Amino acid sequence: MESTQELNITATKKAGREKAILHWLSSTCQIQPVSLQPMPSDASSRRYFRLITKEKSLVVMDAPPPQENCHSYVAIAKALRQMGLSTPDIIEADLHSGFLLITDFGEATYLRTLTSANADPLYGEALNALANLQACRLVQDHTVSPFTANFMREEWALHKEWVCCKLLGLSLPLAEKELDACYELLVESAVTQMQCFMHRDYHSANLMVLPEGGCGILDFQDAFIGPVTYDLASLLRDCYIDWPKERVDHWAISYLQRLKNRGELKDVTDQTFLRWFDLMGMQRHLKCLMTFARKQVRDHQPRYLKHIPRALSYLIHTSHRYPELARLHDYYRITVQPAFLRYMK
Repeated sequence: MESTQELNITATKKAGREKAILHWLSSTCQIQPVSLQPMPSDASSRRYFRLITKEKSLVVMDAPPPQENCHSYVAIAKALRQMGLSTPDIIEADLHSGFLLITDFGEATYLRTLTSANADPLYGEALNALANLQACRLVQDHTVSPFTANFMREEWALHKEWVCCKLLGLSLPLAEKELDACYELLVESAVTQMQCFMHRDYHSANLMVLPEGGCGILDFQDAFIGPVTYDLASLLRDCYIDWPKERVDHWAISYLQRLKNRGELKDVTDQTFLRWFDLMGMQRHLKCLMTFARKQVRDHQPRYLKHIPRALSYLIHTSHRYPELARLHDYYRITVQPAFLRYMK
């Protein structure tokens, strides 16, 4: 828990960066803002501001180094645009300071726009864009790291630390090794899949409905080379919005068909693909739970707590379908979920 003094230091640093942004806009970008409005941010240390000028609206990204790295954003944005995908144009960049001035895609995120009536065409656009994104093979001036088994194991260790211990105050059970063995099944499933370009946060808050049509893509700077179903699970088993299982499975299989039409995964059955999708989603949700818990405990941002019940529900319902994950299913249903409900009282 941060002290009042530490919180004051953080606030002072943020104020200092905002002052630096205004100076950069006026001196380097030759822009005098009419207003600079804070925008909703993600679970990273990046911040966004909507810059209103007399002519148009733009977005300023504040990505403070060394926690954030604008180099990857610039390189990946260029690579994806060259593939015909819709990413923001970079108008000005101060990579040393961590400031980017980019085009404004507006406020029509998928999260705000999706309804049961328009979900099929919108997800169709997002799945088409994802298939193109996954075909990215080269990002100049930036190395896209592999999403390795060891990286996933590190995420599991962080999950146990931040969710079980620090947020909920749970002592890990004597059967912790059995939980670890269940997690290894998720890892094994992930590493055996086709590995491709992976956005890592391909969900409704990072996708935009564009006025001219198509799907705008945001927050791609943390991309990896990883399992083919990771971004699909992020999109269709979204921590911010959910859909009936039958509809999700239909969209997932339609994506497999897209890949087969491109000459990929031709020997993969629907059943195998859905198993990959389910287990990848569980790994993703364990990671998201860790992020939400850490934002609460370390960063004093309780707004992420409201997303924990959905992620827990995904874990519990999906693990129930796989007998080999029974120990993990029982732990989250009997121990973790009740502990979270007590925490929220």
